[in-house]
Amino acid sequence: MGNEYDMKKDKGPYPYALNVWKTAVQNRNYRTTIWTGCNLQMTVMSIPPRSDVGSEVHKDNDQYIRVEQGNALVKMKSSKSENCERREYEQTLCAGDAVFVPAGTRHNIINIGRNDLKLSSIYAPPHHKPGTVHRTKKDAENEAYLD
Repeated sequence: MGNEYDMKKDKGPYPYALNVWKTAVQNRNYRTTIWTGCNLQMTVMSIPPRSDVGSEVHKDNDQYIRVEQGNALVKMKSSKSENCERREYEQTLCAGDAVFVPAGTRHNIINIGRNDLKLSSIYAPPHHKPGTVHRTKKDAENEAYLD
């Protein structure tokens, strides 16, 4: 894949292929939407050392988060539902590792490395407005989400 990703434009909802690792590593924004379709969305993130995504819950979104570069600690706490008991989960992650976050699960990803943590993330259904770019975590905290 020779094409460089243009960080200024969400490529969805049209068919599109890219090198996710390369795109994530090149991303310097806290969050950049890469592709937004009707049923899912991909973003890439860059988290500075000793920082985190922030504890959050997506009521209506399942999420897949993959570490593209760096080391992280993931913390999750599920709420009790009809079929499941409440569970807490904590795991260290390195490049190539991924975590699945069911809707309604409180979670946080913490950068425990010395360099920026590079993540890719898939939300199903989409969570951010198409074309969203958050230069900083503070910018993200001020946004209204789709769910």
